[in-house]
Amino acid sequence: MSAWVSTMALRRRLQDHPFLLVQAWRSTESLLRLLTKPLAYLGLERASRWLNPIERPIKHLLFDCQMCGQCVLHYTGMTCPMTCPKQLRNGPCGGVQMDGKCETDPEMDCVWVKGLERLEKTPYGPENLRLNPPVDWQLEDQSSWVTLALGRDQVAIGTERQARYASEVME
Repeated sequence: MSAWVSTMALRRRLQDHPFLLVQAWRSTESLLRLLTKPLAYLGLERASRWLNPIERPIKHLLFDCQMCGQCVLHYTGMTCPMTCPKQLRNGPCGGVQMDGKCETDPEMDCVWVKGLERLEKTPYGPENLRLNPPVDWQLEDQSSWVTLALGRDQVAIGTERQARYASEVME
């Protein structure tokens, strides 16, 4: 078995049974909250240069992370929505096949179908109606750990809106 196949098997196993990933996320989030002041002092770019060599390989191995700088893994069932060929961050497109495959790449499971299935196995299930802000491409390749600590991860440029939910929009 090649290293790539075993990496994919490990990733799928952990994402399909996300308890350890959720615990790791909670620990990381707690640590980052403690480091907010030092990270703010360093600034986004310098702190990212220091943390990216740690964050990038871990998140690439576990999630095929695309380093958008605005991680929403905990809202998407520990499945990176940026791995969607269309990079959709708020649910599947209208072209999902009946078997749950992607319309762009029929060999690939729809990222959002998998994410929503996995989300139910996490404590974040109610977040399935959360509307994620559009990607701020200025944060691409910045550490999402730093953007989280600095409060930049969920705010789109030019807006001060907090997270919204589909139920608010549909009313």
